Amino acid sequence: MKKFFNEFKEFISKGNVMDMAVGIIVGGAFTAIVSSLTDDIINPLIGSIFKMDFTELVANVNGAELRYGAFIMAIINFIIIAFVLFLIVKGMNKLRAKAEEKKKAEEAAAAPATKICPFCKSEVPIEATRCAHCTSELPEEPKEAEA
Repeated sequence: MKKFFNEFKEFISKGNVMDMAVGIIVGGAFTAIVSSLTDDIINPLIGSIFKMDFTELVANVNGAELRYGAFIMAIINFIIIAFVLFLIVKGMNKLRAKAEEKKKAEEAAAAPATKICPFCKSEVPIEATRCAHCTSELPEEPKEAEA
């Protein structure tokens, strides 16, 4: 039994489980915000534009009540949530791209500007094809593959 609890403790303490838990909690909070946006702001605006509350639209079929207005509002809510998520993902991708550009610029700035002559061991510019000190022809260094 002790081994079982130790395995469970190891499972719970793994980073991906904690990340998932945080994601679910944040997702729940985000859902509450978007639901409030749609229920308290968007739906009343749509109702005022069309002069009706869509959630009250009902059809009776053989005694069964079909609330198609609530279904229409659920579709509208889904589209709004999908659009908001699209904007968030697009913004995150833009931030990630900027961070990658900054990282590449820092790496390029950190690239060496000089190399050592293999013959006289003097420092020469990285673009040099001949050493300024011993006039030896410098071997061409292999180019790094660009991503």
